[in-house]
Amino acid sequence: MNKTELLNRFAKDPEERVTLARVLDQMERCRSRSVPCVTQFLSPAQRAAAEPLLAASGYPKHIFWGGYEGAERTVCAFLSDWLEGEDFIGDPEGPLGAVEAAFPADAGLTHRDILGGLMGIGLTREKVGDILVLEGRAQIVALAEAVPIIVSQFDQAGRYRLKLKKIPLSELSPAPAEIKSIHDTVSTLRLDAVLAAGFSLSRGKAAEAIAAGKVSLNHRECLKGDRPVAQGDVLTCRGLGKCVLKTVGGQSRKGRIIIELERYL
Repeated sequence: MNKTELLNRFAKDPEERVTLARVLDQMERCRSRSVPCVTQFLSPAQRAAAEPLLAASGYPKHIFWGGYEGAERTVCAFLSDWLEGEDFIGDPEGPLGAVEAAFPADAGLTHRDILGGLMGIGLTREKVGDILVLEGRAQIVALAEAVPIIVSQFDQAGRYRLKLKKIPLSELSPAPAEIKSIHDTVSTLRLDAVLAAGFSLSRGKAAEAIAAGKVSLNHRECLKGDRPVAQGDVLTCRGLGKCVLKTVGGQSRKGRIIIELERYL
């Protein structure tokens, strides 16, 4: 399939079409020039949209990378034949960089405060990756081209002044995820049933959230409560968070399906 055919097949709306077109542009640039090429940052939903597109394009050599293992926002890096993923990630002159912003420990600055300040200096969301808010400091992953802008212009968040310095990606300090393990039984592996178990909802409330467009399955919006869910699938509900269906076991004495979920707090 050519570019237009791929976009017609995989883009669900005009905004997603633009994102996927940019992914295809970088893929073709890598192929034609035999140099590594990188997209801007993709959200989990954008990455989920890109993955079937890449599969249909012959699954070119690529990695998703956000500066550290487990990053939520990632770039898609297309790698030339001579470059391995480990070398790309370990390159200190690579396409990603990081900045640490220090502020008073009692400032109470949040992710929203930091992101708002970055947008205030003219950066778009696509140039900024994850923002790790720690005690008295925030670590910002960004495209390398945006790092000098952040260091020179991002001097305030909320009403607090910031002290900024560039740091290597190896100094990023993501907090370990807080996870609650949930053991339950469901009558069926439908999305509405598993969502209800994962977020302690009634089946009806889960169905309402799905119909309202608040629920994503593997980072893609899903409006069908009867959509089958499989082991390893990620369920996200706006306002409630994320859970993963870790295992699907046998049946209980009452004939219900035994499941284990991990809910991210």
